Amino acid sequence: MQPLPVPCPAHLVPDATGTNAFHDAYRNAMAQNAVFVAIEAEGPHWTVKADTLTAGSGRRVSDAVNDAIRAAILRLVDNHEVDFGAYTGPVYFMMHGVQDEERARELAAALHAALYDDLEPLNRAVPPGP
Repeated sequence: MQPLPVPCPAHLVPDATGTNAFHDAYRNAMAQNAVFVAIEAEGPHWTVKADTLTAGSGRRVSDAVNDAIRAAILRLVDNHEVDFGAYTGPVYFMMHGVQDEERARELAAALHAALYDDLEPLNRAVPPGP
């Protein structure tokens, strides 16, 4: 499996629904020393997951990037686009309750780019408040 490009287009974000698919996507990210990102179907809703541990010990999310990601996720919670109780980093990120696959892919791609220090896709997907 090829590593995900950075930034990763939404259509390339892996669907890791099911135990085997999740483990395969996670192991692939680990083998590539890349940030793990995936979506998973959970009933009628979707979950977005990202993990920087797969990128190795040298991959650290800066405080500024983590603050931007956390703020975006909290805006999504406030707007009822994701469920309360989302994981907001700094190593592991998860958003449950995304309404459809397309939005889950958009959020996952934006989160993946942000974890590689490109906040532009995140700001487009979840515009900062006033």
